[in-house]
Amino acid sequence: MAEDPSDSAKQPKVRVIHLLPNLLTIAAVCAGLTAIRFGYEGNFEMAVRLVLAACVLDGLDGRLARLMNRCSDVGAELDSLADFVNFGVAPVLILHSWALQDFRRAGWIAVLIYTTCCLLRLARFNVSSRSETEKLSSDFFVGVPSPAGAILVMLPMVVSFAISDLPLTPPAFVAVHICLIGLLLISRIPTYSFKNVTIDRANAKYFLLGAAVLAAALLTYLWATLTMLSFAYISCLVWAYRTSRKTQKTEG
Repeated sequence: MAEDPSDSAKQPKVRVIHLLPNLLTIAAVCAGLTAIRFGYEGNFEMAVRLVLAACVLDGLDGRLARLMNRCSDVGAELDSLADFVNFGVAPVLILHSWALQDFRRAGWIAVLIYTTCCLLRLARFNVSSRSETEKLSSDFFVGVPSPAGAILVMLPMVVSFAISDLPLTPPAFVAVHICLIGLLLISRIPTYSFKNVTIDRANAKYFLLGAAVLAAALLTYLWATLTMLSFAYISCLVWAYRTSRKTQKTEG
C-alpha cells in the first residue's frame, strides 16, 4: 500500500538546532568508544584526553537542553546510556590495557566490579531523580558521580603521565584502586554537587580570572593540573563527609 503524501506533511517538524543537546551526547559516546580504541592501541594519553572530552560534553548537553527548554525523556535516556559507556566502561578498559594485561583474572574481576558499581550508581540516580524521595540536600549528591569516578579511577595513569620517572604502578594496586572507586560510586557518602555555589558580585572578576588561569594550566600542564584537581576533589569528599556527619549529629 502506497504511503499517503499527506501523512508525511502531518508529521511534526523539529528544528535542527533543537537536536544539539542530543548531538553532544552522541559525540560524547563517540569520544568514549574511540578512547577505548586508542587505549588498546597503546596511545594512553590520547585515550585519557578523549574520556576528559566526554566529561566536558556530558556537562554541556544537559545544561544546554535546560537552557533551550528541550529536555525530553529520550534525551535523559541517551544521557544515562552515554554515561555508562563513557564513565563505566571506557576508563577501566583503558586501565586494563595499561596495567592489568599481566594480571588478567583478578584485574578483569576489578574491571567488572567497577563497571557494575557504575551501572548501579546510574540506576539509583535515575530512580531518585524521578521520585525525588531520597535527597540529602540540593547541595549534595549521594555517592561519587560517574564522571568524577571516571577521573578518579584513572588517577594512577594520570600521575604516571605527570611524573615520567615514576616506577611502573603495580597491577595489584591498580586493581584495588579500581574496586575502591567503584565502591565510592555506590556508597552513601555525600559529595558536593557544586550546582548552588554562589559568590559575591564584587568577586566575580576574580572568579573569572581564576577560571582563566585554571583553563590555561589544563591546556599547558594537563597531567599535573589534573592530578592536583583530583586530590583536591578527594579532599572535598572527606570534608563533605565530615560536614554531613556534623549536620546529622546537630539535627539529631
